[in-house]
Amino acid sequence: MILSLKARLLASALALGTLATQAQAQDAAAPAAPAAEAPVEAAPAVSPETVVAKVGGAEITQADLDAAAEDLSQQFAQLPPQQRRLATISALIDVKALATKAEAEGLQDEDTVARQIAFLRERALHNAYFDKHGAEAITEDELRARYDAEKERFVPQDEVHARHILVETKDEADKLIERLGAGEKFEDLAREASRDPSAQNGGDLGFFTKGRMVPAFEEAAFALEPGSYTQEPVETQFGWHVIQAVEKRQTQFPPFEQVREQARQVVLRDKYIEMLEAARQELDVEYVDPELKAQVEALEQGLNQGEMPEGANQGEAAPQPAQ
Repeated sequence: MILSLKARLLASALALGTLATQAQAQDAAAPAAPAAEAPVEAAPAVSPETVVAKVGGAEITQADLDAAAEDLSQQFAQLPPQQRRLATISALIDVKALATKAEAEGLQDEDTVARQIAFLRERALHNAYFDKHGAEAITEDELRARYDAEKERFVPQDEVHARHILVETKDEADKLIERLGAGEKFEDLAREASRDPSAQNGGDLGFFTKGRMVPAFEEAAFALEPGSYTQEPVETQFGWHVIQAVEKRQTQFPPFEQVREQARQVVLRDKYIEMLEAARQELDVEYVDPELKAQVEALEQGLNQGEMPEGANQGEAAPQPAQ
């Protein structure tokens, strides 16, 4: 985080202001005479061209502030909106102040700094192009088409909703089964005796499909009829289990609105890859370094054979533009 002493003092003041607000909120929690609530008005929109500050004669507009806010969003995410705006402009002033001094010394012409400036410029252009032709160009029809394609490939699976009680010994499990046979409730016994974290929820594990649990546990759970429990304890590497099946069903493909954002991420990923492939084909890319060239060729050969590079993310998250 780029903050000067002044900005750090400002941050401290903001923190104190937050604590004061919390204290006032606690005081306000005490009973008080009813009072008419004043209407809360939304803050008026600020034009991008509006000058919000000046640094050595150079103007900082709302558009400049918005650009900085996007870059600093994670650093100031925990601050309330008004405090976030104040912290952002303070950081922006700090950057401009030292950048002005750096330019006065000619640092922008030094090789390392010049190369970094060039890289940051190209990265900003890369992001802007992807935003315009990728993120902002996605249509509802594209999202629906991707959703329908995934739904077409979806194969329902059996799943079971189960509870369990986990204990250390078979003798403990046998006694719990006897108590169940005498009419005690499964959930009560789970809360009393289970050493699994699910105990506080009555041993409830929710729904799961095959392949999610260890084999012995899974086999016993899927063999049960809804409402029944294992008559013999089930042993796994975690201990001894008493298992109850609550309900059985087949998995359902989620509705569009529930997975709309996931569909958008997948469409974004596909657009990004297509965009890069098209752009690279228009250029003559040559790996001059022999070692680097060998690594690239090995990677491309592996991908052509359907192999994923070690450590690659095989999930559905879309690649994000360089930030």
